Amino acid sequence: MPEEIRSIIWFENLSRGDVALVGGKNASLGELVRALSSEGIRVPPGFATTADAFRDYLAANRLNETIAATLARLDAGKIALREAGAAIRAAIMAGDWPERTAAAIAAAYRELADRIGVADPAVAVRSSATAEDLPDASFAGQQETLLNVRGERALLNACRRCYASLFTDRAITYRRLKGFDHSQVALSVGVQRMARSDLGGAGVMFSIDTETGFDKAVLINAAWGLGENVVQGAVNPDEYEVFKPLLSDPATRPILEKRLGAKERKMIYAGADGGTRNVPTSKAEQADFVLSDDEILDLARQAVAIERHYGQPMDMEWAKDGETGEVFIVQARPETVESRAAAGAFKSYRIRSAGRKLLTGLSVGEAVVAGRVCLLESARDIERFVDGSVLVTSTTDPDWVPVMKRAAAIVTDHGGRTSHAAIVSRELGLPAVVGTGSATRLLHDEQEVTVSCAEGEEGFVYEGTADFEVEDMDLGAVPETRTRVMLNLANPAAAFRWWRLPADGVGLARMEFVVSNAVRAHPMALARFDALRDDEARAEIEALTRGYADRRDYFVETLARGLSRIAAVCHPRPVIIRMSDFKTNEYAELLGGRQFEPREENPMIGFRGASRYYSDAYRDGFALECRAIRRLREEMGFANVIVMIPFCRSPAEADRVLAVMAENGLERGRAGLEVYVMCEIPSNVILAEEFAKRFDGFSIGSNDLTQLTLGVDRDSGQLAALFDERDPAVLWMIRSVIARAHAAGSKVGFCGQAPSNDPAFARLLVEAGIDSISVTPDSFLAVKRHVAEAEAAVPAARVPETHEA
Repeated sequence: MPEEIRSIIWFENLSRGDVALVGGKNASLGELVRALSSEGIRVPPGFATTADAFRDYLAANRLNETIAATLARLDAGKIALREAGAAIRAAIMAGDWPERTAAAIAAAYRELADRIGVADPAVAVRSSATAEDLPDASFAGQQETLLNVRGERALLNACRRCYASLFTDRAITYRRLKGFDHSQVALSVGVQRMARSDLGGAGVMFSIDTETGFDKAVLINAAWGLGENVVQGAVNPDEYEVFKPLLSDPATRPILEKRLGAKERKMIYAGADGGTRNVPTSKAEQADFVLSDDEILDLARQAVAIERHYGQPMDMEWAKDGETGEVFIVQARPETVESRAAAGAFKSYRIRSAGRKLLTGLSVGEAVVAGRVCLLESARDIERFVDGSVLVTSTTDPDWVPVMKRAAAIVTDHGGRTSHAAIVSRELGLPAVVGTGSATRLLHDEQEVTVSCAEGEEGFVYEGTADFEVEDMDLGAVPETRTRVMLNLANPAAAFRWWRLPADGVGLARMEFVVSNAVRAHPMALARFDALRDDEARAEIEALTRGYADRRDYFVETLARGLSRIAAVCHPRPVIIRMSDFKTNEYAELLGGRQFEPREENPMIGFRGASRYYSDAYRDGFALECRAIRRLREEMGFANVIVMIPFCRSPAEADRVLAVMAENGLERGRAGLEVYVMCEIPSNVILAEEFAKRFDGFSIGSNDLTQLTLGVDRDSGQLAALFDERDPAVLWMIRSVIARAHAAGSKVGFCGQAPSNDPAFARLLVEAGIDSISVTPDSFLAVKRHVAEAEAAVPAARVPETHEA
């Protein structure tokens, strides 16, 4: 090797411009050390071997000719991929180190030992290809990573193994798929001090939401022990999500999601001589989160700093040292899928009807695919894979890349959304449901299934071929409107799907969806748990609230977190959250609910909405709802949240509700809190001026308003033909409340179902002077077009200019 060629370079002497010299991974680590240490980014010290050292190794052992000849035979179809890869790897492993390179690596290892004051320190040895971690390709996990390597001899052997891993079957396949010339790719090896995450935890972090591309969230996966299990998808990790725009305020704690993973095993040191092994986690570890809230927020801030420095979304790996408590960044590379997704158009999938739900897991991608199952136990069986099948396997690791690109969808027992296989699935555009727990046990070859990743964070596998529709939505053609067009959202898990829609906010977020699907327990059963007589419900509630000293805190935290995902989608635009509006028969279905709910002949016009909030029968439950909203606005920082009171029958009732809210820290006007009222009872129209004195705005709920104006039970099949939101009496109610509310200085929105089912109904609302229209996301574009057309036909003076929804 010429005298001027260096075999190793320390991280602090590298920058992201050195990809050709040390590969993307090591260049990025150098950039973090050099540029971001002053911003609190912590990277374990280390050095990198150079691409020149790799080329010198190949030349010294005359391996270039062997590699070229073997790959030529592969391209000609004379040998199989497995045979070609094995032959090249064996030749590399049999090579001898050039004396200069071996001496340089050994000397750097001794210097690292001196720097950290540890003899024969344990190091992580990571491959870094010169065509790796580029903005348009992810080679994550393609090459070897070896952990807990000790001693000069073991280090040299580990570096040799990294060189050989440049020619694994999956790496050869991926380069061919991406069009990279094998001979132009070299390999650097990063050597870092091991953070003692075997005693702590580790995982993966993205500076955007990986499934939707939502660019205001940081997604973190975490498991006990070394991070390889998370990267390879061998465990179901904890999942945390943090809202980036509110991280800069130290007074807020904007953690949107904390989902406990099973974390069935952890990777630890195998012994003093090096190596690693997997061991089962304890029940206590499985039941506990890997990271505290402070650590989650600290990691998220590091992700934001790294993203800001690189100017693009990032994919990072982190490790928590169990001895010191320090959290380190051990890798950072560009995110390669959602950051390149077209912002102007996306497909919307909707299940119309489906067979029996067979499995539930984490959703990767947003598509729906129907096909036949092909169940493979291991990568050794990939030759029997049938192209276009739904690949079902226990763990999706990088060895599956050659077959993944031939699959229609993927279903696995284990893995999280930041596992390597999930990343590759996204890059290939494949929907995947990972971490189902039992796919390989419940599904069988040639079984017809539908894989749905279009229903939020959870993915589902349905029996048979579902009836579903696909709609192409072009966001580049959305017209501007003076009337606000907002979204009706209920499901927090699906909320991020719609972040690219140019909505003016959320006009209706239904609290009861979060209560029934996430909280699951009746608020009064939590507030008065000691009085709960249902033993079965008690047991289930005890399981749900495990880890909470006060079961009421479980309700507050779970509800606030669920609603925070909806509040985040349109932040800082307004998000109107309706307080709970279950009917008594619906409340009774919650865990422990039957004891606290009366039996009513007609719950639709019974003990619902505002009448509950000040009643002794529910006052304690409403206090928990208020605490959740206060936590959402004040602790988490979502001051864009507006509260809305449903089914408020009279001004006197409004006064009682507002007084109870104030008792629980939600005082209208304090900290900018606005309170709206649903306009769904004729009295809301008749006494509009009185209600306008007590509330900041009205939101017309056309279903109940139609029902009560016409005296038609909206659930009655026999009276369905009489239920008409276009009836002149209903339209009179709508026009009257808009005019009278505006005269009193109040805003008026419309959140009923009519414009979603019949977008032309929007024209009637614009003509009446409505301030905002809130619709289901799938009808947003149609309604937006109808509003624009209506505004063009309506005199400008009649279109709202000053009333904000």
